[in-house]
Amino acid sequence: MELFSIASGSSGNCIMAGQGDGRLLIDAGVSGKRIEQGLNALGYRTSDMKGVLVTHEHMDHISGLGVIARKHGIPIYASQGTKEAILKTKSVGEVDESLFHVIRADEAFWIGDLKIEPVKISHDAAEPTAYMIRCQDKSAGIITDLGTYDDYIIEKLKGVNLLLLEANHDVNMLLTGPYPYFLKQRIRGGLGHLSNELCGQLLGKILHDDFGAVMLGHLSKENNFPDLAYETVRLEITMSDCPYTGNDFPICVAARDRVTKMPSF
Repeated sequence: MELFSIASGSSGNCIMAGQGDGRLLIDAGVSGKRIEQGLNALGYRTSDMKGVLVTHEHMDHISGLGVIARKHGIPIYASQGTKEAILKTKSVGEVDESLFHVIRADEAFWIGDLKIEPVKISHDAAEPTAYMIRCQDKSAGIITDLGTYDDYIIEKLKGVNLLLLEANHDVNMLLTGPYPYFLKQRIRGGLGHLSNELCGQLLGKILHDDFGAVMLGHLSKENNFPDLAYETVRLEITMSDCPYTGNDFPICVAARDRVTKMPSF
């Protein structure tokens, strides 16, 4: 199973995941040109992708969707709420509605040999969805824009081999930073984003002997630093009650503006 980040952060998100002949994009929140360049760096082309799994309709996740849909005719998988919100977003441009395949949380579907399991998440969007991707006995999860986590999320992540998980902000940086009060409250709230601390705490609840690696994603440009996210998550795991430490498996941080490779598993 492979999981690569083409871009990840508050300014744009696009992930590639898959195995064998099946490769998918998760979100298309940067330009079509950047997506193509990122995939080329990995030895792929946009036209090779079997589909785009869209998590939600915020522009940092769909800004390039219209371009690649019109140019390549790639199938788009999204919840009903997300589909309707995308079609109403004028800046995306016209998208052929027949390209959409409506998915539902907790109802698995197949794209070739890849089994896709949509997961409902807490975020201030129409009907946001995270995704688990499985092929044979390997699995990858892409979980960002998560205001909070609960037993449902923990259960969905149990047994995952590769994981891209949100570590959006450092709480102290957010509270003392330049954002207006309402935005700070939105980010910290149950429909906002996962902090470095909560990211590490969630990881501590789902680690297992066959866990491969985690990539920290969707970092805030204003309220986080890659090294801070890495060290905080590593420390939270080490301090948790789980039998592992933050040094027991690879942790990498997805770059904002370039491809980030993750060990395959």
